[in-house]
Amino acid sequence: MNVAPDRGASAKHHILTVLVENKPGVLTRVAGLFARRGFNIYSLAVAPTEDDRFSRITIVVDVESAPLEQIIKQLDKLINVVKIDELAPGEAVERELLLATVAAPPEVRGQVIELVGVFEGRILSVGWRELTVSLEGSPSKLDDFEELIGNYGIVALQRTGRVALPKLERRTPDIEDPPA
Repeated sequence: MNVAPDRGASAKHHILTVLVENKPGVLTRVAGLFARRGFNIYSLAVAPTEDDRFSRITIVVDVESAPLEQIIKQLDKLINVVKIDELAPGEAVERELLLATVAAPPEVRGQVIELVGVFEGRILSVGWRELTVSLEGSPSKLDDFEELIGNYGIVALQRTGRVALPKLERRTPDIEDPPA
């Protein structure tokens, strides 16, 4: 178990990445633990890893519902859990995917298309009075985009759960003396 140092009580959400065995029912056990203990999950994403014996569950936890240490201890008791890491927001690369159908009648269609371009999104489907767009990025980028397209009228919106990995170290490794 690798837990990031405490960064104060101001953060409402914490990201846990949980490496689990890739077996049927594991996600149910993890979700059941949260339900039984009354822990609130803000977002959840799960998929197999580079090693098909394992899956990685990314859980964004609402720490107002329970102390983070208690959540980690309970998760660590589950037999299929291999490793738990807490990722600090500044030390993680985070991404989500947003799909939205936006009202885009002819008089504002150009503005919506321009906004999608500014955020480096993609138009996936074009209707007579609506566009379906996708955008991938950090949660804050998606929040900003969602707020701006909301001015045009959101017909439908879906966001994936957050996925995250630790940022890579940028420090140059120490150069060792060559072997004699």
